[in-house]
Amino acid sequence: MEINSDSVVDRVYEQLKAMAVSYEFKPGERLNEGDIAKRLGVSRTPLREALNRLNTEGFLRFTPGKGFFCRELDAHEIFDLYELRKSIELASARLAIRRAKDSDIDALLAFLDATGPDPGERSAIELVELDEAFHERLMAMSNNAEMLRVLRNVNARIRFVRWIDMDRLNRSNTQAEHRAALLAVKARDEAACVSVLEKHIDRRLDQITSAIKEGYAQIYMATARAVTG
Repeated sequence: MEINSDSVVDRVYEQLKAMAVSYEFKPGERLNEGDIAKRLGVSRTPLREALNRLNTEGFLRFTPGKGFFCRELDAHEIFDLYELRKSIELASARLAIRRAKDSDIDALLAFLDATGPDPGERSAIELVELDEAFHERLMAMSNNAEMLRVLRNVNARIRFVRWIDMDRLNRSNTQAEHRAALLAVKARDEAACVSVLEKHIDRRLDQITSAIKEGYAQIYMATARAVTG
């Protein structure tokens, strides 16, 4: 008999979140709670708790009387999230200028050295993970846990678009910008740090729209391959 503990809800939440982030459900698709409960081996109660949490956090949509749906890939929503990401990263950078320890900065510089400017054989998914790790460690230097919590939510909600975006970026340039921003933090140069980060994070609406079109193509091509394979 299943115990409806917090650990069960947390496990289901993490599994569903991973499925939602990667669009294992198609955009706009209604989620079949019975099928998902069977697939994950849980009852409806922890499943519903996890679904409600994901709806609150913006990973799913809920329509009264109809149920839960996979969120659409909406260009304006993604653009808003990029703006939010930029605003909190710039604000946290200003705090990090005043609060960061040199030892933490040196550790993050070592991380950049270890991961290098060359993408090598890494996939876009792996490269985005490294990029998120850099930005989250930089934000952690602000000593503001709430900013970091918001950034992690934003990163997860834009991750699918970032996987597409990563294939278009020059990693050498990206890593050079990371290093420039971090060296500006070490020099306690707020203007230089903010200038680098603002350019680094900024995305235009047309760039996002283009990435989303490619994302839709990948989602439905994967579905077609699964059907015919």
